[in-house]
Amino acid sequence: MLEQQQTLGTRTRTELISRLADSAEAVRAAQMLRYRIFAEEMGARLSCREPGIDQDFFDAYCEHLLVQDERSGEVVGTYRILSPHQARKLGSYYSETEFDLTRLQHLRHQLVELGRSCVHPDYRNGSTIALLWSGLADYMHRHGYDYLIGCASISLRDGGQQATAVRHHLMQKALSPIEWRTFPRHPLTLLPGIKPCDAGDLPPLVKGYLRAGAMICGEPAWDPDFNTADFMMILPMSKLNPRYARHFLRN
Repeated sequence: MLEQQQTLGTRTRTELISRLADSAEAVRAAQMLRYRIFAEEMGARLSCREPGIDQDFFDAYCEHLLVQDERSGEVVGTYRILSPHQARKLGSYYSETEFDLTRLQHLRHQLVELGRSCVHPDYRNGSTIALLWSGLADYMHRHGYDYLIGCASISLRDGGQQATAVRHHLMQKALSPIEWRTFPRHPLTLLPGIKPCDAGDLPPLVKGYLRAGAMICGEPAWDPDFNTADFMMILPMSKLNPRYARHFLRN
């Protein structure tokens, strides 16, 4: 059973709480969930030092936001958070393995990176996502950070049709200002003849980011290990949808 902490979000009828991991055991539980989702469900090729654990060099420098089922103690959702201070220690953000972030250089002292987002299949509902977002909003508010960045990933199991359609939609409707553009180190190969998807057909994670006020920073990257198209997204907290701000920061 994981040690209980003060919640960052609100308790739901299904007894879920969000909190920051404060022990190696809690971080390990998040890494086990990540392995289950990324390796077992999505088929990602992970370099694991220990079977069943998704762990990399960046983990030790990150804080780990958890959604936990209080009834069982199981971690059912997670986000990895890399603060500007810790990124300076590392010398880079994880995103820089996929993108050139030169144009975001002037934001680095206020730039928080999200990564390794995943939710247990049995908990993929609005309550879990809301708790993750509440935890993130609380983190940004408490520390006074101004910008969130992170990748929204789309599987390429269909050969890239969905990713291409989403790319066309986002480039038309949600492109960031030119001074916030990033450039993929391995650009996604786009399929010909694919039309932009409708807003209603966007993947839930992308749709959630856009509703919050996020934008994409340019062309997507191809991640061969996860077999995904990764869209770099940026959310200035000053642009956070007022409805989201009222909901997630109400406590």
